[in-house]
Amino acid sequence: MIWSLKETLPREEIREIQFKRLKKTLKHVYKNVPYYRNLFKANKIKPDDIRSLEDLRFLPFTTKEDLRMNYPFGLFAVPKEKIVRYHASSGTTGNPTVVGYTRKDLETWAECIARLVTMGGVTKRDTAHVSFGYGLFTGAFGLHQGLEKVGAGVVPMSSGNTQKQIKIMKDFGATVLIGTPSYALRLAEVAQDMGLDPATDLNLRVGCFGGEGSTEAMRAKINEAFGLFATENYGMSELIGPGVSGECHALTGMHINEDHFIAEIIDPVTLEVLPEGETGELVITPITKQALPLIRYRTKDITHLDYSPCACGRTTARMAKIEGRTDDMLIISGVNVFPSQIEEVLLSIDGIGSNYLITVSKKGYLDKIDIDVEVGAYDLLDSVTKLDALYAEIKTKLHSILGIHPTVHLVEPKSLKRSEGKAQRVLDLRNEK
Repeated sequence: MIWSLKETLPREEIREIQFKRLKKTLKHVYKNVPYYRNLFKANKIKPDDIRSLEDLRFLPFTTKEDLRMNYPFGLFAVPKEKIVRYHASSGTTGNPTVVGYTRKDLETWAECIARLVTMGGVTKRDTAHVSFGYGLFTGAFGLHQGLEKVGAGVVPMSSGNTQKQIKIMKDFGATVLIGTPSYALRLAEVAQDMGLDPATDLNLRVGCFGGEGSTEAMRAKINEAFGLFATENYGMSELIGPGVSGECHALTGMHINEDHFIAEIIDPVTLEVLPEGETGELVITPITKQALPLIRYRTKDITHLDYSPCACGRTTARMAKIEGRTDDMLIISGVNVFPSQIEEVLLSIDGIGSNYLITVSKKGYLDKIDIDVEVGAYDLLDSVTKLDALYAEIKTKLHSILGIHPTVHLVEPKSLKRSEGKAQRVLDLRNEK
């Protein structure tokens, strides 16, 4: 099912819409955001200098640091009385990044989400259980309003109290689960501890997951645990929240809402735009936002784009699953490694659980990596032979895929800290004295 015919427009028509909206956005920021006006002048650029979509590459980038430097409202393009909603990041590494929405922005947001959950298989006949935390984080409110636009019943459960979450899902007959993929696995684990089989005792048939990166191995575990069909969606608060892109049932990448966002892939070192199909850093320019219209926002996420038509009938560009981030790449013995690669290996191995912790420290000038991995069952701990075989398999597969020999520690089931939101998979000790 396709929510909007704008998802099926010819490529040329999509590009025409994008250019028209880009020009309007550039004039909007130049007129109303002093930071951008000064930045454009410093680069000797005016909005009228942009005569095609290809000219976008001549505009300067925006980064998270720019939002922090202009905290709280320095990049807003409308007066405060037009803002009807605020969200913000946690601000654990400095000032939070603050985002605002006009009433029109909220309508746009709901439309983008309606498209993505429809791609995932949600209809007005569904009951959606939202396990994202409600608050300054954009995930819960973003999915909530889009689900309501589709007509689905929404259970605004929020995060925490995992046993109660299971009871509400069961008693309310929830058919859709909204949350992070790591918390979905936690829900399955707790349901089993309660004596339930999530695949048969719950009614879930669709999962719409986001808020953190995941791998195909994690998707397979979620599908198996709940007997549902899991899709991934992408976004970040700076761009709109969730709603930038999402997967259809073909699972060949996340369709970008291109009438609202222009996507580029750049080389993170040279900052040059890369040709179609090449892997690099994703840069997004929102072209319909009123309150916070950012220009060429560097997401730090690594992916590639596919502009070929999809089997689902949509013609919008698709971004591949995020491979990692330019700021979480680890250099181990001179080899570039991303945490997502480690997860893909671990979750493909029988006999271990779904939780792990990567601890990174410094050894000289290189990163040193230790991986704590939960075994899947206590009886494994009673067999030295089985533990040795499992340890050898993990070490061999990690080396085969990554080319390195990390230090692996097998730990007891359920001994690692659980998360009710975004999972902390990497403990970075490199800056500690």
